[in-house]
Amino acid sequence: MQNTPLLTDRTALLRNRSRASDRFLHEIASDELLDRLSLVNREFKDPIIIGPADKFLVGAQLIEDAETLHVTPAAHDLAIHFMALHWANDPVGQIIQSARALRPDGHFQAACLGGQTLHELRSCLAQAESEVTGGLSPRIAPMGEIRDLGALLQRAGLALPVADSITIKTSYQSVYHLMRDLRKFGETNALYARLRRPTRRSVFERCAELYDQTFSENGKIIATFEFLFLSGWAPSADQPKPLRPGSATTRLADALKTTEKPLRD
Repeated sequence: MQNTPLLTDRTALLRNRSRASDRFLHEIASDELLDRLSLVNREFKDPIIIGPADKFLVGAQLIEDAETLHVTPAAHDLAIHFMALHWANDPVGQIIQSARALRPDGHFQAACLGGQTLHELRSCLAQAESEVTGGLSPRIAPMGEIRDLGALLQRAGLALPVADSITIKTSYQSVYHLMRDLRKFGETNALYARLRRPTRRSVFERCAELYDQTFSENGKIIATFEFLFLSGWAPSADQPKPLRPGSATTRLADALKTTEKPLRD
């Protein structure tokens, strides 16, 4: 049986992360996660954070987002998967392992980059490389869409799943300044199938031209970062359960204080 091809070269990913010097993206994600946790009426005593995070949550244990997570089953009341799912070779496996680390009614949260991230750069690089070399090479990770990642919560057996997103628009003087910041963020190309030789200068020059022509405002280029946030709960007998269809005892029209109008045949 042939093994599934790897999406991410983990050696390259860890190297990129070790060179990171700017926490801009991580600060946005951690602030959003803390805001979401503040709405949960629960005091978490045994939290873990999985991924390349600082300890932004007091008392949290930091866990590397390895293919096999080094977690103890049913040992934690909160698991946060932080800014790593978009690089995971097996994202559903990462969520399942995180869920297994939770006690009944434990809480799962995740933050990662979504499919709209860097769509401008993806488009311009693809067109430039195709024009200059006649081919394409993988350059930006195929990040998941919110609907797909939300479905993974149910596949992982988590109850009360919720997925939402925010979009941040940034501006740069040029595509070269954007690429410089991506290196600072630790988010440069770590795809396993990436081009292993230097890219022609003419590809980047053409990319810069296309970017200026297509995605610029007021003399600066625009770059999009989409953040996806996922949450769910480890199943527990104490959790609310959906009612059986047809079991309602109050009419919707009465609750809304309006007159019910029958539909036409």
